[in-house]
Amino acid sequence: MRISKQDPNTGFCRDCLTYQEVPEHRCVHCGSPRVLHHRELYDLTVAHIDCDAFYATVEKRDNPELADKPVIIGGGRRGVVSTACYLARIHGVRSAMPMFKALKACPQAVVIKPDMEKYSRVGRQVREMMQELTPLVQPISIDEAFLELAGTEALHRNPPARTLAAFAKRVEEEIGITVSVGLSYCKFLAKVASDLEKPRGFSVIGEAEAVDFLKSMPVTTIWGVGKAFAATLERDGITMIGQLQEMEESDLMRRYGVIGQRLYRLSRGQDARQVHTRDSAKSVSAETTFNSDHADRDTLAAVLRSLSEKVARRLKKNDIAGHTVVLKLKTTDFKIRTRNRRLEDPTCLADRIFHTGLSLLERELDGTKYRLLGIGVSDLTNADLADPPDLVDTDAAKRAVAERAIDKVRDRFGRHAVETGYTFGKNERARPQRDMDAVDPEKGDSEAG
Repeated sequence: MRISKQDPNTGFCRDCLTYQEVPEHRCVHCGSPRVLHHRELYDLTVAHIDCDAFYATVEKRDNPELADKPVIIGGGRRGVVSTACYLARIHGVRSAMPMFKALKACPQAVVIKPDMEKYSRVGRQVREMMQELTPLVQPISIDEAFLELAGTEALHRNPPARTLAAFAKRVEEEIGITVSVGLSYCKFLAKVASDLEKPRGFSVIGEAEAVDFLKSMPVTTIWGVGKAFAATLERDGITMIGQLQEMEESDLMRRYGVIGQRLYRLSRGQDARQVHTRDSAKSVSAETTFNSDHADRDTLAAVLRSLSEKVARRLKKNDIAGHTVVLKLKTTDFKIRTRNRRLEDPTCLADRIFHTGLSLLERELDGTKYRLLGIGVSDLTNADLADPPDLVDTDAAKRAVAERAIDKVRDRFGRHAVETGYTFGKNERARPQRDMDAVDPEKGDSEAG
């Protein structure tokens, strides 16, 4: 059947992929109720694909006896839930919930310790299938990614929407897990759409309906609006996106700084970010080997600050941020000490990287001399999720504004145009023998600085 992209009544069945000329509740060919129609269905090309309850679904695939049982993945040292299947979620089990609370809510649940090697292997299989659809695949985590399918219609002889439905069907048949698909005109709404009908969902949000659709959604729908910032907005009387739509951009920026601009734009469905590929880097780091060994705080702190700024520059340049700050030290006898701390929110700011690293460093100042110092961040994500307002450290916002101002000066006049009190006049005492920037050192992707 030849379809017309101008005909809003033309849809297709997600199970047998048969085109439907008029809206029907069930497929005219196979009788499936999973028939997809949307006025912009064949115009949209940005997708977000998310594996459903990924860890738990893989375990159920590998053990059919678990198919009808609630399954919780977690336990271990932290004693918290990593994820749970949808049966367990019905009972109130949620990710990051303490295990004792999860088992109180769902005492009949089967608890399985995570097998990350297996999940990574399955995640790679799904990723390889995605890359057969389009070269523009932007991984977000082990089990989700953005895809841009513009220009792929000639290759697949299908519009992007139907190509995605065929992909979801293939994953289910060949890998044995399920995925949910969100299709829209921008990344923000593609991600929102993929969460609407889990599991095995396929939701579409078109440009014409975006503002009205978002109007009734809570502010937490917007990336970067977590519990803390949502509480701030609620104190200001803002709980729904529709309220943000009624406010001026200048007012939101005056109240909330840079994040106010994000609130203004995303609340109106405005998201110009492109789907882009990048090496699946696990970390961004910088390290220095000294000409002579050091044990004193002032010297090490000065170098740590300089390295933190280098890491932050690289994060900002690549529009990424990290959840975990990692400190690396090498003693005079070449023993390596690695310390890390996971942040509540990801960061791309030198200030947060440095102060987190400094608190880790101070615990290691026991008189030991070090020949190498490094700092980095891991658990990478998009920078638009980074550094929301801090309700505890109220000066953090001021330091963030100051850092961005310094960035602008350095971009114009050079890296050494502005120095902080930590580094000014102090680096001579710890002049590096080698200064390395690294993205994912496990892959050996590094360059001399």
